[in-house]
Amino acid sequence: MKQLIEECLRRVCTVKFPNNGEPSHINRPTTGRFNDSLFFTLNGREMIFRMAPPEDQGFLFYERNMMAQEPEIHRIVREETDVPVAEILIYDDSRLIAPRPYLIMDRLPGVPLPEARHASKSAVYRQIGEHLRAVHEITADKYGYLGAHKPMEAAANWPDAFEIMWNKLLDDVVDCGGYSVQQSDRFRRLLDRERGMFERDIESSLLHMDIWAENILVDEEGNVSGIVDWDRALWGDPEIEFAVLDYCGVLVPAFWQGYGAPKEASPRAQRRAIYYYLYEMQKYIVIERRRRGNPAFADRYGSEALLIASQM
Repeated sequence: MKQLIEECLRRVCTVKFPNNGEPSHINRPTTGRFNDSLFFTLNGREMIFRMAPPEDQGFLFYERNMMAQEPEIHRIVREETDVPVAEILIYDDSRLIAPRPYLIMDRLPGVPLPEARHASKSAVYRQIGEHLRAVHEITADKYGYLGAHKPMEAAANWPDAFEIMWNKLLDDVVDCGGYSVQQSDRFRRLLDRERGMFERDIESSLLHMDIWAENILVDEEGNVSGIVDWDRALWGDPEIEFAVLDYCGVLVPAFWQGYGAPKEASPRAQRRAIYYYLYEMQKYIVIERRRRGNPAFADRYGSEALLIASQM
């Protein structure tokens, strides 16, 4: 597979950068599981080539063609914040040069947090809090997955958006054999019953939705030098981002010091957090069944979700 991706990279460089010579120092990143990626150097400039996975890889509803939204997300974050995000130089979904959509972007300095042995995690997570506060202050007038990949209709409010997302995810779980129709209906009825908890005045914030250790780059001084993998970005309630961060072990006290505002701790917020946790956790039923071929792992996630539902 690496040889195929490398051949695509060389073709792309020949067409898109005809006067810059051959790519060199080509190697695979140690992280990243969804796209096919290569680090490379061209005319002294360090870059990343990323090609979308084959279309038969068993996507979640919002993963289909999600690379298409990255150029706009990167542009917005770069223009409106100081968050370290790479410049995307090329995005091409024509399939004229490569068999699948691809992009080329600058390579940011640093290494993924698990490889940064010298870094203070508290300092890193405090900086992540600062950066995400800036990202969350970017707002839109619609809610949901609003990118060019268009996995859903944009909603006028967050409760409508989350209901669409919730039901589309359950459709994916049923489709892969993770739940029966009756089991999925149980989750649908739960949200119907408690929809009122989500009906509050909240702006549609830009949310990364995939911040975990491997998507945080750290430089030699222990500072955050990059936040990567924005393709799962969502517009909506920051509380759903917090659920992902909590799941990934990022919601430590230092994060909140950087974020500069406490998480709401009301009973209604705690109840919403259960739904947001379920939304994050149930995606792994699909991922383990469709993409990784691990139905036993998928069933563990399903059993945990069903147990939580039985207690709600």
